[in-house]
Amino acid sequence: MLKTSNLLKYLLALCAVSYAVMCAFILQAQRSQQPQRSSGPRVIKTEKPDLGKIRSETLNPKSPFYFPKLKKKYEKRDTVMTPEEFRYFYLGYMFQEDYDPYRRTQYDDKTDELKKKTKHTKEEVDTLIKYAELSLEDNPFDLRHMSFLVHALREKEKSYRAKIWEFRLENLLAAIKSTGTGEDVDNAWYVITPMHEYDMVQLLGYEATDVDFNTYPGYDILMVSPEEETARRLKNRVADKFFFNVMIPTEQFELKHPEGLEEDEEEATEGEGAGDPDDLPAQ
Repeated sequence: MLKTSNLLKYLLALCAVSYAVMCAFILQAQRSQQPQRSSGPRVIKTEKPDLGKIRSETLNPKSPFYFPKLKKKYEKRDTVMTPEEFRYFYLGYMFQEDYDPYRRTQYDDKTDELKKKTKHTKEEVDTLIKYAELSLEDNPFDLRHMSFLVHALREKEKSYRAKIWEFRLENLLAAIKSTGTGEDVDNAWYVITPMHEYDMVQLLGYEATDVDFNTYPGYDILMVSPEEETARRLKNRVADKFFFNVMIPTEQFELKHPEGLEEDEEEATEGEGAGDPDDLPAQ
């Protein structure tokens, strides 16, 4: 059974608060204009992923889903990747040597103030694009910087490049959505990093209000509140929570950050039953 460390909870809480602010910026920025829409992700059926098969295929140089092949195809400036390829590309990253579910880029803090603005000068747009692209070179699954890049490219009227990045963003989110319905543990969405949980919530028109790390080890449960339009559209079918499978990200975190587990053991020795100081702060 997996045990989520206090360090892991702290990182999740910190990311959740900062990410909620950034998601609000993206949503406001995108609604402040009439963007050109891409053709969107192509349809893929919803089914629980066979992680054993995905691991085998993405590590096999003879497979069409060999991860380096998919990455090379992904980096081309076109929209030829299929939904199935995006699914293998996204989930297959968990089995690559450099995978780290809490990978942070050195460029995260370079443009914090600019990201809070909905309109920018030409120089500010160039700065946003520069650091978003550098971040995505380091981590191709940084959906936050991908969203900023799409918005910045639209501001600069680089519509073709914006469409390419929007296509990637939409299809990576579609790959997550294809793994389940999010309604319970058996149908939880699989994510390669808990940061992507908040992308899914935003995509569906909700705001994350709290998170449960402990009820089902290896799963995160995000409590959510619907946006006004979502509440009107869904009425009595509005969800109050979504489930995410983070089994492999949690395992990898504990393998690569054993100091978090050592801290847990020390605290457990000092006294059980104490309140958890790392609960998600109210937003």
